[in-house]
Amino acid sequence: MIKGFKDFLLRGYVIDLAVAVVIGTAFTAVVTAFTTSFLEPLIALIGGGGTNGGEVVIRDQHFTWGAFISAVITFVLTAAVVYFVVVLPVKAIMERRRRGEEAGPTQPTQVELLLEIRDLLRAQQGLAPGHDPSGPGTTVLPGQL
Repeated sequence: MIKGFKDFLLRGYVIDLAVAVVIGTAFTAVVTAFTTSFLEPLIALIGGGGTNGGEVVIRDQHFTWGAFISAVITFVLTAAVVYFVVVLPVKAIMERRRRGEEAGPTQPTQVELLLEIRDLLRAQQGLAPGHDPSGPGTTVLPGQL
C-alpha cells in the first residue's frame, strides 16, 4: 500500500496540483488587492463618495452594494485570466493534436508490451530477465537476450 502511495506522489499529479493551488492563491491575492485598492474607492466615488459611498442605509440596515460589485468584478477578472491563460492554450493544443499537427503521448508497441509481460512473468518465477530457460513456449525475440 505504501509503494502505491509513493508511486502516486511521484507520478507528478500531486505536485502539479500543489503548484496550481499556490499560483491560484497568489493570483487571487493580486486581484483582491487590485479591487480593494482601485475599484472599491472608484465605486465609492460613483456611489456618492465619503465613507458611505457604495452603501445604502435603510432603517439602520447597511446594504453595501459597492462591496458586492467589487466581488463580482474580482470574480470576472479571475475567470477571464484563467480562461485566457489556461483554457484557451490547452484547447489550442488539443485541437492541434486532433488534427495531427502535434504529436500526442506515444503508445507502447505490441512487442514492447509482450517483452514487459515476459519480464514480469520471469520475475514472478524468480528468473532473471535475461535468463533463457529454453524449453517449450520459450520463444526468444531477436536481440532480446
